[in-house]
Amino acid sequence: QVQLVESGGGLVQAGGSLRLSCAASGSSYRATAMGWHRQAPGKRRESVASFTSRGTINYADSVKGRFTISRDDAENTVYLQLNSLIPEDTAVYYCYFDIRDRYYWGQGTQVTVSS
Repeated sequence: QVQLVESGGGLVQAGGSLRLSCAASGSSYRATAMGWHRQAPGKRRESVASFTSRGTINYADSVKGRFTISRDDAENTVYLQLNSLIPEDTAVYYCYFDIRDRYYWGQGTQVTVSS
C-alpha cells in the first residue's frame, strides 16, 4: 500500500523560508509525476509546483521565483523549498505522486506565515 509522509511545515515570519518533504513508500513502481498543491481556508485547492509526466516543471504564477521543487528518486522523495514567504502562502500543503495513473496524496502539512 502506497503511503506518502510529509514533513517540514510550521510557523514562520514573512520573508522567511521553509522546506517541505514528502517521502513515498509501499510501491515498486516509479512515479510518473509528482508535486505539491495547497489549500488556504475558504479557498479551492490549487497546484503550486509539479514535475509532469513529460519531465517538465510547472509553477503557479504566484510562487515563481520564490518556491523550488526538487526530487530524489533514489529516496522516492519530493521537496518544496519555500523562500520569501508572504502571508498569502498560508495554507495546508499536500504532496502527491502519480503511480500507474493513480494519484496518492500526503496527509497535508500546515504552513503559516505571519506578517
